[in-house]
Amino acid sequence: MTIGIFFLIFFTLIVVGTPIAVVFGAMAALPKILNNSFPYTIEAAIRSMVSGLDSFTLLAVPLFMLSGIIMARGGISKKLFNFFAYFIGNKTAGMPCAVIITCMFYGAISGSSPATVSAVGSMTIPFLITLGYDKVFSTALVTVAGGLGVIIPPSISYIVYSSASNASPSALFIGGIFPGMLIGLALMICAYIHCKKNGEDKNILKENYEKIKKIGFYPLFKESFFALLTPIIILGSIYGGVASPTEAAAISVLYSLIICIFVYKTLRIKDLWAIIVEGSKTYITILFIIAAATAFGRAITLLRYPQVINGSILGNISNKILILFIINAILLVFGMFLDNIPNIMILTPIFLPIIKDIGMDPVHFGIMMTANLAIGMVTPPMGINLFVASSMTQVPVLKIAKASIPFLIAFFIALLLIVFIPQISLFLPSLL
Repeated sequence: MTIGIFFLIFFTLIVVGTPIAVVFGAMAALPKILNNSFPYTIEAAIRSMVSGLDSFTLLAVPLFMLSGIIMARGGISKKLFNFFAYFIGNKTAGMPCAVIITCMFYGAISGSSPATVSAVGSMTIPFLITLGYDKVFSTALVTVAGGLGVIIPPSISYIVYSSASNASPSALFIGGIFPGMLIGLALMICAYIHCKKNGEDKNILKENYEKIKKIGFYPLFKESFFALLTPIIILGSIYGGVASPTEAAAISVLYSLIICIFVYKTLRIKDLWAIIVEGSKTYITILFIIAAATAFGRAITLLRYPQVINGSILGNISNKILILFIINAILLVFGMFLDNIPNIMILTPIFLPIIKDIGMDPVHFGIMMTANLAIGMVTPPMGINLFVASSMTQVPVLKIAKASIPFLIAFFIALLLIVFIPQISLFLPSLL
């Protein structure tokens, strides 16, 4: 079967609405069905699916997801926002920037982009509207800033990429810190330009800022201290050599339970069953996708499609910059149609040989890929952040997408810097 026909069938199944796990499984079995001499049997595909989940690293995914759900139910995002607003809430675009910083910190807790949009947006969007900011602008701001959830470590996307590429999850985690901060800064500059151009209601802003100011630094710090400590505990345990990323994920679950039940008392023990059920329902979908994608990856490897694509690109293009532009363009397009986890499982085995041939570090590539796919989460037709934000605010998806364009431009500029200045991603891992 030619590579063109194979991927035509693949995308046709996706377009007609076939569940992505079923698509992966069917495409893994298709070569054997069409050619009985193909060595990858259906039984072997099933074994690949089972062995693909036999990974200590992947255990971190459900644990970080559970930790993020606990923190969301515990109202952590409000405590973080009030603390950051205390410092910059009286500045131009101070409140929108506080929202972006809150997304960065919440991303360091949940590791998920949609979870960040949901947890931070449910609290901050109504608040921004009461401050006089446009509803569509406020929704677009959180929608794009929520993308930081997969870039700021710990990131579920990094864990999945690590499993697919054998790159160090610890190196990916620490390597994602500066890129995440850079993108956050770019979004804050964009928010500042918007507020400077369109103006703000200074009287309402001053009134609300004074309410936060009256609480005082110490009470706000005391209230948010344990939430602020979460990413430090998670990342510190990894880089201090105390725990692996998977063990750190287990620590994050235990820590989130302690602070939400016993410190903040925003959760009760009887709430835990509902939280576990919610986490299980979310993870079971990802579980099947990862399992089926492992079999799919093995099938395309035996079909030698990565080598064909590698030869086509490197055989016709020798300029490294042009190759990187092509790869980024493909990542951006794929991100518009598929979620980041199936994209990582599809594209990693295809592009990994190419980036190694042009001398690109796999850790740098993993961060670049994740940043590209984060943009895809905010672009139609399948941008999941758009749908999460739209369901919260009832703003039409296309309206949010249109209002997101300036933020996406800022995001893309930061992405270019990440792509062409490797040290942004590799400086901290080089210190390990």
